[in-house]
Amino acid sequence: MSIAFTFPGQGSQTVGMGKDLADAFPEARAVFDEVDEALGQKLSALMWDGPEEQLTLTANAQPALMAVSLAAIRVLEARGLSLKDKVSYVAGHSLGEYSALAAAGTFSIADTARLLRIRGNAMQAAVPVGEGAMAAIIGLEQQDVEFACEEAGKGSVCQIANDNGGGQLVISGAKAAVEEAARICTEKGAKRALMLPVSAPFHSALMQPAAEAMREALAGVAKHAPSVPLIANVVVQPISDPDEIAARLVEQVTGRVRWRETVEWFGANGVTTLYEIGSGKVLSGLARRIDRTIATANIGNAAEIDAALAALA
Repeated sequence: MSIAFTFPGQGSQTVGMGKDLADAFPEARAVFDEVDEALGQKLSALMWDGPEEQLTLTANAQPALMAVSLAAIRVLEARGLSLKDKVSYVAGHSLGEYSALAAAGTFSIADTARLLRIRGNAMQAAVPVGEGAMAAIIGLEQQDVEFACEEAGKGSVCQIANDNGGGQLVISGAKAAVEEAARICTEKGAKRALMLPVSAPFHSALMQPAAEAMREALAGVAKHAPSVPLIANVVVQPISDPDEIAARLVEQVTGRVRWRETVEWFGANGVTTLYEIGSGKVLSGLARRIDRTIATANIGNAAEIDAALAALA
């Protein structure tokens, strides 16, 4: 039996996430305190009490989701679970890649929180509000979506940002180009082409200023080889060299999140169970649509901690 731990991305946040972990486990409370101190902000209070519109802001959601994931990891470790001994690979969806790397010891929790705050702010600042957009395209072949992006993006940016599997692709770029690509996709038979309520065109070439900000930020933090190999979003292969990890994290800001291929890679390389660590069940749902032979489980609250420890003993 081979196990991978996966870590959710933006969109999995919800007011109240992590509260029961903090109440039940001192190790979890310590993680939230550490993140609060690193950011000079009572992020935990925002996570547990809202308001939701503040938690949803990119600069808050990214470190908050990481904090919940790492709180769960620290509780597991305090009860004897060793990632190195029990887990074959880690992976994360976009910002979740930072959570995966913190769990595997590449970055400290405090550094990860600060990196994600920089990342969130830089991604928001890269494109003026209203000039970029993203859309989810449901039920259309990838080559048809690529064609729509090429047709609509002549003279501007429009590209596939996320390949989430289960017939779901997300496109990103200049607002007018994304709207036109969504229209073309509908014409070509997409079941749905839905504009997303996001504040910036993530994972597109328009994020290049944010990529440069992350190149500088990553150069300034301590990095260690992860205890468990990372399956990187942009290359879908295991990497462990700290310098390559940093380079791939920079590339990831403008590059495609290849989640369908990541789950397929797990299936082809003997992974039998995917655990989603942290808030929500988005990745578990995607995995079931991509490869039903892989079992899924979640570790995001106190009850799930107990179940996981029993299963992984």
